[in-house]
Amino acid sequence: MEKKKITVQEIADALDHSLLRPDITVKELKEGCDLAKEYKCVSVCVRPSDLPIVVEELKGTKVLPTTVIGFPHGTCTTETKVFETKDAVAKGAVEVDMVMNIGRFLSGEYDYVLDEIKQVAKAAHDGGALLKVIFENYYLNDDQIIKASELAKAGGADFSKTSTGYAGGGATIHDLKIMVEHADGMKVKAAGGVKTLDAALAVLSTGTVRIGTRSSKAILEEAVEREKKGELFLSDEGELGTGY
Repeated sequence: MEKKKITVQEIADALDHSLLRPDITVKELKEGCDLAKEYKCVSVCVRPSDLPIVVEELKGTKVLPTTVIGFPHGTCTTETKVFETKDAVAKGAVEVDMVMNIGRFLSGEYDYVLDEIKQVAKAAHDGGALLKVIFENYYLNDDQIIKASELAKAGGADFSKTSTGYAGGGATIHDLKIMVEHADGMKVKAAGGVKTLDAALAVLSTGTVRIGTRSSKAILEEAVEREKKGELFLSDEGELGTGY
């Protein structure tokens, strides 16, 4: 099979540059925004309290300010998640990544999970923002990933997402293929363990369109070098690890 070429910009268009570590400083936030602007990443994803800083830093650029809701465990109340979403949108977030209530999902309380997704989706969409639902696949089997995809779609989510990066494992190619197959019109985002260009290319080869990573610089610098040599192609070979 002929390899499919991809450009550096197409890779950058898939990268949500992640600035979610609990110890990130304001200086590092600003440096992360500079990096995302330099490489024209699609977005910078930050902790909710950092949104005002990041919105200001990204003003006048095409890089999107995004944030997380109920992060990283998804266990706060639905009311809290709805408030977080409204607050984030008011502060300038144009996409929000909400952690599904994993414990309720594993308990089979699908009505609870669906209702929560619907309420958060409404809060996001009313403010003109998109919603990604994080499943935390490390805790789920294949059938549960399919079920979570169905609930996310029924709840009005725009994306399904693999992981927070804070469980014991992150994205896997196996899981991404399942999520893409059952997306039913949603887009799919990988997060957790995509730290190299080869890993990013493997992820994109599944039909996944977004990648959350703190390794954007390393990924894109190598992509630039390979593109110069005419060697930048999609590939299904790449080792994925854990964490952002």
